[in-house]
Amino acid sequence: MASTYKKWCELDFEFLGNVSGRPYALQTNVFSQGVGDREQRIFLWFDPTAEYHEYGLLWNQALILFLVDNRVIRVFHNSTDLGIPYLDYQPMYIYGSSWNGESWATRGGLDKIDWTQQPFVASYTGWKIADACTLKNNTDNQGVHDCYRKLYQRSYGKPPNLALTKSHINNLRDVQESYLIYDYCTDTKRFTTPPQECARNWP
Repeated sequence: MASTYKKWCELDFEFLGNVSGRPYALQTNVFSQGVGDREQRIFLWFDPTAEYHEYGLLWNQALILFLVDNRVIRVFHNSTDLGIPYLDYQPMYIYGSSWNGESWATRGGLDKIDWTQQPFVASYTGWKIADACTLKNNTDNQGVHDCYRKLYQRSYGKPPNLALTKSHINNLRDVQESYLIYDYCTDTKRFTTPPQECARNWP
């Protein structure tokens, strides 16, 4: 998902490819008010090319949950109290595409795209967008306010969805211990000091 405002916001699920026989890697990323570089990568516990799976987001005023088959794999908390911009008042588009990331995506760029295998096809089924608002355009300020008001009135903008549940915490701990292969928060080459929100990324 991505906004088209000047200060770009984006929520990503990215499949990084695989020809090595190892598990498939899934990367998530968060851009908030034009600031990204918040990549996390995990090995999936299944082959995503074998059958359809569910990938979803729960996004409200307190947190954003990334889910795979209804299992929480990542959380991004509202940390405006730390001076970290949050994804507020942001109409978003949903994009699905295939793109060339061979310089870095698959095993750090070791595996290149075999163009003889094109065309490359991504297929989707079962799209569900619950209680979403539709805006006419990016300047529909009243529509944005109406959507934000709706957020507070719907179940996803009320407890218990405003905090991690025990099940969410167990999911995240399992992912961190068993499937996590990269976390921007521990990348000392990029960040000599971990970004402030990192203290809240894992329970």
